[in-house]
Amino acid sequence: SYDSRIIDSCSQQILDTAIRTGAKVAGPIPLPTRRTIIPVNKAPFIDKDAREHFQMIIHKRLIDIISPTDKTIESLMHLDLPAGVDVEIKM
Repeated sequence: SYDSRIIDSCSQQILDTAIRTGAKVAGPIPLPTRRTIIPVNKAPFIDKDAREHFQMIIHKRLIDIISPTDKTIESLMHLDLPAGVDVEIKM
């Protein structure tokens, strides 16, 4: 996610869902923040050295679900998360 508050609330929602279905959970573990800075020219010819800088910050959290049940996986698949949050499930 681009906003740390949104990803913290989503990770809490995932934790609550996993614990409610009877799975053991480890996390959330904050992973390093990826920062991308993009310089853009203000003008193409006259002010070649004048640039604006835009940055994109990506926050990540790792949640390890130990011994999930079928109900846990089904609940996580149907979980409604806000826009801008990407969830990747690996087995």
